[in-house]
Amino acid sequence: MPKYPLYDNEAASLQAGSGRALRDVTLAAVLDGSMTLDDLQVHRDALVAQAEIARAAGYAQLAENLERAAELTAVPRGEIIEMYNLLRPGRSRRAELDVLAERLEVQYQAPRCAALVREAADVYTVRGLLRHPDAL
Repeated sequence: MPKYPLYDNEAASLQAGSGRALRDVTLAAVLDGSMTLDDLQVHRDALVAQAEIARAAGYAQLAENLERAAELTAVPRGEIIEMYNLLRPGRSRRAELDVLAERLEVQYQAPRCAALVREAADVYTVRGLLRHPDAL
């Protein structure tokens, strides 16, 4: 079980989203131009560790959110924005949300996120929040 706070207790094993050691993500690296945007993204393993800590502390909902975030680290940024737009009420048809859930599950191995999209699609259906089939 990882120890909280991670940066103080698990620093040797922490990585940036790029795989770069977290201890190497420094202001000096920013100034010399050797860092990339991926160096500033959280690594999946850090989110999973935080989820374990949250669950052990009795914060199940927070743990679930962190686990979904961990799954999303495999999804390219541009697709995250596309997914966000599809999930806005009135923006998608049911079939589009079903395709999104399938893509999350199959292409990105993100079953928790896929389940959340399916749940949203069910709620949108019941509440009339789907895009009208005749809309352009």
